[in-house]
Amino acid sequence: QVQLVESGGGSVQAGGSLRLSCAASGRTVSTYAMGWFRQAPGKERERVASIRWSDSGTSYADSVKGRFTISGDKAKNTVYLQMNSLKPEDTAVYSCAAATIPSEFDSWGQGTQVTVSS
Repeated sequence: QVQLVESGGGSVQAGGSLRLSCAASGRTVSTYAMGWFRQAPGKERERVASIRWSDSGTSYADSVKGRFTISGDKAKNTVYLQMNSLKPEDTAVYSCAAATIPSEFDSWGQGTQVTVSS
């Protein structure tokens, strides 16, 4: 079991920046990857970005490429999401997730609200 705690959400004007942090505890030794997901009201959950610990490979949703950067420190069991040039459509609850099974995110944090005003 992996426990995840997010921090860093808040409100910002369009064009601004926020940095989300996620700290993992528990059976982190078995974590293959970590990622950030978001869900806006009335919409399905979307994978925003993920990082694979084996080679630090990253992937991003097309909607955030060039604006968001995921990074992490496996030794510290921490992952970050730097969000720049934020848009109102980025408004959502952002959740951290960990994959203890290859190719499947199966542990989730509570989520943190990000609100971008125009």
